[in-house]
Amino acid sequence: MHWKMGKLLDNVISDDIDISDEDISSDEVSIESSSLSSDSDNDRVSDVEESKAGTSALADGLSSHRGNTNEMGNLDNSDEENEVVKAILDAKQLCRNHPPSIILEDMITDICFHPAADYIGVASITGDIFMYKYNNEETNLVSTIELHLKACRDIEFSEDGRSLFSAGKDLCIGITDVETEMLTRIYEKAHEQPIYKMTIINQHVFATGDDDGVIKLWDLRRKENEPIFSIKEVEDYISAMITNRDAKYLVCASGDGCLTTLNIPERKMHIQSEEYDEELTCLGLFKSESKLLAASSKGKMYVYNWGEFGLHSDEFPNATKIPINCMIPVTENVVITGGENGIVRATSLFPHRQLGIVGQHDFSVETLDINKDGTLIASSSHNNDIKFWNVQYFETLNVTEPVKGGKQKRMKHNLPSSQINNRSDFFAEL
Repeated sequence: MHWKMGKLLDNVISDDIDISDEDISSDEVSIESSSLSSDSDNDRVSDVEESKAGTSALADGLSSHRGNTNEMGNLDNSDEENEVVKAILDAKQLCRNHPPSIILEDMITDICFHPAADYIGVASITGDIFMYKYNNEETNLVSTIELHLKACRDIEFSEDGRSLFSAGKDLCIGITDVETEMLTRIYEKAHEQPIYKMTIINQHVFATGDDDGVIKLWDLRRKENEPIFSIKEVEDYISAMITNRDAKYLVCASGDGCLTTLNIPERKMHIQSEEYDEELTCLGLFKSESKLLAASSKGKMYVYNWGEFGLHSDEFPNATKIPINCMIPVTENVVITGGENGIVRATSLFPHRQLGIVGQHDFSVETLDINKDGTLIASSSHNNDIKFWNVQYFETLNVTEPVKGGKQKRMKHNLPSSQINNRSDFFAEL
């Protein structure tokens, strides 16, 4: 059953969340728990010097040990040991190519990269918004904006990065000046039910959707804090909202299992899709915005031609049939998804192919975002953590190149961003 964050925030705190072994696909069992433990990004860059010292001591100790074994005539064992030591030392010399993880005390409800600077905004269940500055060596908290009285569910930066939009369970929409951290505008009681999702359409207009399926359009040029349009065509929560550069259509996914599309200039409903027997959870644009991808609580992905939202043109089954909670496009043809099993996975759309595991969390992945130059993605989970993955290799990845070993091999394959190697690759190097 897909976890709807809107309902979860009302009833559950993160410390009560438990995932049974049955939620983890057998396809991921090949990743050993010891490797998962070693993958933790909780170690900070401040430990680098200790690591170097430990590595040096290890090398010295092994060197001394080799001397002793040479005296005993075990030259063959020393040669083999030399290769192991060399592999350890080479690995320690590798530079970090992504920021270290961020861990909060409270549940993380949304994340959003700044469009022009190396900052990431983090929304929490307490209603606070945290701003972090990041680089490959460290992530530093630079400010805390205490804005909402209840959970802040969605945050979005304006296109120029000067304003931060936020919406939450307290029924309020806030607009904050990023530089001064001052609230420039607030819409109190913007909805009758908690706001679940928000998207910025252009410099003047933005849209919101709530737990009750109500969609509203807002125009910043109006002095009155009233929407310019409101519509309710579904009964369940609005899970995702998206538009393209033309900003003619606003496509909204819902827990009812259908897409509701609005004509923005004419301020009316355009079309509603057929209803699926599953929640539609997230949306993405591909192929120069000519294709719309919708993912579901049953792990399926539906492809629509932009402008033709009544019926999908193609359907992709998920590799593990585990609910997809979020997605982010990284190229015109590759989507990265986050699932309830904690796996961040990459999929090629055309041709359709599972590319492999980008990264992993201990708990369900709830949010994904990509930075300004497309080299980093961030993912957050119910473990109150944010992890960063360097995905620059997708720029040169040939998705049409066949992978030997069949479907199971492709499903289990870990991509370069995942810090867990395939077991076969690990043992092959020893």
